[in-house]
Amino acid sequence: MNTMKIGTTINNRHYVLDTRTNQTLLDLLRDELGLPGTKRGCEIGECGACTVILNGQAVNACLVLAPQIDGQEILTVEGLAEGETLHPLQEAFLDHDAVHCGFCTPGMLMSAKELLDEKPHPTEEEIRLSISGNLCRCTGYVQIVEAIDAASAIAKT
Repeated sequence: MNTMKIGTTINNRHYVLDTRTNQTLLDLLRDELGLPGTKRGCEIGECGACTVILNGQAVNACLVLAPQIDGQEILTVEGLAEGETLHPLQEAFLDHDAVHCGFCTPGMLMSAKELLDEKPHPTEEEIRLSISGNLCRCTGYVQIVEAIDAASAIAKT
């Protein structure tokens, strides 16, 4: 089994890791680092359940090989909250009942975070486009869109 040593920052914590050259970022996060918020869904980049932020860009962790994150910075859903204080997006998802079964929620949050980091005051169309790679079977997206819009309104004040 081929392995390589990588250095990376995940949720503001630096790691030096030995990883298999064919291991995905998804497997590294869940199986090696104990970060289960990144969900295993389709494993082909279609559902968005495994969305994380890599150097400011939302990516599907199932499509990124672990060696590719050498020297890079990753943010997972576990890194959104600051201690016991939820991120405004997390609060908005709760306030707008945008969490039903919860399976898609981490990926939705990460896609929304990327959007709000790049465009703090998006239109509804921009919100819908930003989460278009994330599948939800429970909500019909209305509450999710409302939650993201509400979180953007916090930034507007």
